[in-house]
Amino acid sequence: QVQLVESGGGLVQAGGSLRLSCAASGRTFSSYVMGWFRQAPGKEREFVVGIARSGGSTSYADSVKGRFTISRDNAKNTVYLQMNSLKPEDTAVYYCAARRLEARSYEFWGQGTQVTVSS
Repeated sequence: QVQLVESGGGLVQAGGSLRLSCAASGRTFSSYVMGWFRQAPGKEREFVVGIARSGGSTSYADSVKGRFTISRDNAKNTVYLQMNSLKPEDTAVYYCAARRLEARSYEFWGQGTQVTVSS
């Protein structure tokens, strides 16, 4: 099992940047596929980006391609989400998630961090 704690959210103007971090507990962080999801008010939670265990492969939602970058540091048990050129529609609670390679869905979730983009 892994516990996840997000940080780095906040209020930013449109066009600005934020970097989210997700710190994971345990010694097996590198065995988990990691992802970021978000949930805006009144909407369902949606996938933002995922990263393979080694960090060598990533997958982005079309809405954030070219603006967001995911990375991970397995030595620090941390995954990052660099968000640039933020838009008001990026406003949401952002969640970090983890899953084992063989799992069909993400199994472990953080508590979320609020990102608000003002126009």
